[in-house]
This record gives sequence, structure tokens and C-alpha cells, in this order.
Amino acid sequence: MSEFPIFPDDNGRPGRYALSIEYNGAGYHGWQAQQPGVRSVQETLEGALSKVANESIRVMCSGRTDTGVHGSNQVVHFDTTVKRSSKAWVYGTNTNLPDDIAVRWAVPVSDDFHARYSAIARRYRYVIYNQRIRPALMHDQLTWYDQPLDADKMHQAVQLLLGENDFSSFRAAGCQSNTPWRNIEEAKVFRHGSLVIMEIRANAFVHHMIRNIVGALLPIGSGEKPVEWMGELLALRDRAQGGVTAKPNGLYFVEAIYPDEFELPKLPLGPHFLSML
Repeated sequence: MSEFPIFPDDNGRPGRYALSIEYNGAGYHGWQAQQPGVRSVQETLEGALSKVANESIRVMCSGRTDTGVHGSNQVVHFDTTVKRSSKAWVYGTNTNLPDDIAVRWAVPVSDDFHARYSAIARRYRYVIYNQRIRPALMHDQLTWYDQPLDADKMHQAVQLLLGENDFSSFRAAGCQSNTPWRNIEEAKVFRHGSLVIMEIRANAFVHHMIRNIVGALLPIGSGEKPVEWMGELLALRDRAQGGVTAKPNGLYFVEAIYPDEFELPKLPLGPHFLSML
């Protein structure tokens, strides 16, 4: 996997394109476009793409993120009637984007590719700065927790969530999903210096699911609750019995997984300050 963009040798064509974007969500009211005057990542990206295309562009994403949540490899697709090379979509769009959003790659795809419905899984990372004193640097891109955390116990606890389960205990009251059932395929918690990172992959997530899982992991990591409490919460299927909802600051959408047939570029898992892991 290369850290540098590699573009198809193309002159561009009308049709469907997929692209990946990175964004700091601290200054946005989430991914989804909203009413005029409310900043969203989607609306900002569509405005920049439309300038490059000289026509109105609308995008569909692989997974919507909430207010304050970040993305290091959010995949979107869009349709266009104009010819622009992949390189032009990347550099031209970035020229028209603010500093907290950047396109990382763009490639032409077949008409049957859909950023949301073609994805078979999604991966997130949640990054906790575990120190007594709050951080000044990157304070809006990390979640600060001032009590010592035992990452090994947190890792043991999150293993109790693996597999297909009813995640009602970790589902926001306003979740609009038709079902609370989701399949967590992988999950781990590990420490890197002052950072405690949870990485989780599932077929999909209910609203606030990851932040509510982290909210339950924190008292386990600090010793207030036993490891087994996570399994008890899952079995209760009752959000009222769960922990707090962790802040959005440390949450990153880091990967959308697609079948190999689409041949999308592969990038190291982000965010970039964790690229050594």
C-alpha cells in the first residue's frame, strides 16, 4: 500500500467515480447535508466537486458520521456527464476544499458500484488520550480521559461483543434503523504510549453504537466495573442500563471494505498520526 496517490492512466470519462476523502469533523454538523447555513462535510465536498465538473454533483457515502466525528478514508461515489481525469478530480477538488477536508484518491468505477450498498463492512478507530492533564494539541481529534486505563481489560471486554447480536444496549434512542442486530467481525483495544485505541469492524453500526461501547469500556478500563459487565449489558438489551455516550472527538471512520472485484485503492488505516501502528 502506497502513501502517495497513484492515478489510473486515463483522460477521464463521463460516468461513475469513486473517491476517498479525509476530514476533521470538528467544524461540521456531521456528514449529511442539512438546512442552509449548517456546515456539513457532504455539502462542502459537493460544492468543490461541482466547481471542477462545472455541473451539479451529488455524492453518496459509505457510512454517515455524526457531528464532530472524523474520517480518514471515507469512500463516496458520484455520477458526472463530463470528462475529467482521476488526477483532476483529486487535485482540482482539493483546490476548492477547506483545509480540514481532502480527497485522497479518485478512480472510475462501474455503474453497479455503490459506496453504501456495495460495502460489505466498515471499520472505525476510537482514540483516547490517557493522561492526567488535558491536551492542547489535537484536542478536537482525541478524547481525553484522566484516569489510568487498563487496555488489556478493555480488550477482553470488547471480545464479548463479537458476532451477530442485538445491540439495543448500545443504540441511541433516536436510531432510525429497522433492527438493532449487527455483526461485529473484529474488535481490539491496545495502548500506544499515552494513546488507548479501540479498533472495530462490523457489517454496519447502529446510531452511536461505537461511542456507547467506548462509554462502557471506560469504567471497565479504570477498574470501576468488571470485564464481565460488557457481556451483561449486551444481554440486557436496554440502553438505560448502559454507560455514558463517549465524546465524538476521538472517533474516526477509517475504512470501508468492498469486494475485490471493484479494485479500489488500498490505503494504510488512519488517522495518519497512527500510521506507524
